[in-house]
Amino acid sequence: MQQPYEAPGARRVLVVDDDPTVAEVVAGYLDRAGYVVDRAADGPSALARAAAHRPDLVVLDLMLPGMDGLEVCRRMRARIPVPVIMLTARGDEDDRILGLEVGADDYVTKPFSPRELVLRVESVLRRARPAAPHDAPSRPHLLGAAGLSVDPAARRATKNGAELALTIREFDLLTFLLRHPGRAYSREELMREVWGWDFGDLSTVTVHVRRLRGKVEDDPARPRLIQTVWGVGYRFDAEPSTDADTDADTDADADTAMDTAPNTDPKAV
Repeated sequence: MQQPYEAPGARRVLVVDDDPTVAEVVAGYLDRAGYVVDRAADGPSALARAAAHRPDLVVLDLMLPGMDGLEVCRRMRARIPVPVIMLTARGDEDDRILGLEVGADDYVTKPFSPRELVLRVESVLRRARPAAPHDAPSRPHLLGAAGLSVDPAARRATKNGAELALTIREFDLLTFLLRHPGRAYSREELMREVWGWDFGDLSTVTVHVRRLRGKVEDDPARPRLIQTVWGVGYRFDAEPSTDADTDADTDADADTAMDTAPNTDPKAV
């Protein structure tokens, strides 16, 4: 059987969904958008295909037979730092949060618009792409504070010289905070500035802050760099206080209070 033509430099997307109709529609839209598309209907097949032909991005259904999408995401990201967009059923907020916790970069709820999904794919890949060599003369300066160093062009982050394994959104969030130390940002502002969304599930921001703290803080339970600002959101302290003035329970309570506040946006994802 003749293999489909692959344009030089085309990005490869692996679509993992056990519903053949959904998989076919998604693959069709991605193909027309210029992507090379692989498909898998279950977890083991997805892991095998990803190992055989490393994808640039994975569109992964949460509900899969045998091995669910959470486990597939966990195993896949343990092998390769591939961006993941997870497909979840509408209303399964706990599952969406779990997906973000295991390393998904984005999620789309079913039923969804295939065009919206393609836009999400383009957005995630655009943020994941390092700067081209010819862009080197205008390469942004390194960002750094409190032992952290970020190279936005190379999309590389280190803490005390050791490289950090960050997802795309975690990297973008850390970069934004390093560029704006000392200012408190609401979750709505962070979603707009980091995610590029004017609306959405604000718990996404909370989850990513929690994951980022786990990688950049000396003691994530008592964060000193990424502070929770009651009633507002978060602030990055470039020169954290050495006093024991951060209470873990208070910080966690503040995050919980923000997440349980009513979301009145009728367009929220």
